[in-house]
Amino acid sequence: MVEISPMGEIDVENAYEIKEAVAEKLANGRPQRIELDMHAVAFIDSVGISALVAAFQLASVSGVKLVVTRPSRFAHRQLWVTGLLGLFGAPEPCTDCPEPSREPLVSRP
Repeated sequence: MVEISPMGEIDVENAYEIKEAVAEKLANGRPQRIELDMHAVAFIDSVGISALVAAFQLASVSGVKLVVTRPSRFAHRQLWVTGLLGLFGAPEPCTDCPEPSREPLVSRP
């Protein structure tokens, strides 16, 4: 299992970074599972949601399961409203996480 932790806003200006981060993890080996820990995502728009779906498809064709873990309340609501919550493992919103900052995007350890 590998983890990717996007932070801040995921929108038209930086959504591509999600797919790039997943592609990088896939290129560095074939993990069985990639977890997107989204507790620090303050905002995600339709382009960001589209990037999540593209990342899911990229992982899927590689035989890797991609799931969302600990989504912020906002990210959880966006996934629920779009009908995509189940696609990403139906995670519960992170209720004990601090309010996320709106600073940019992916934290790569």
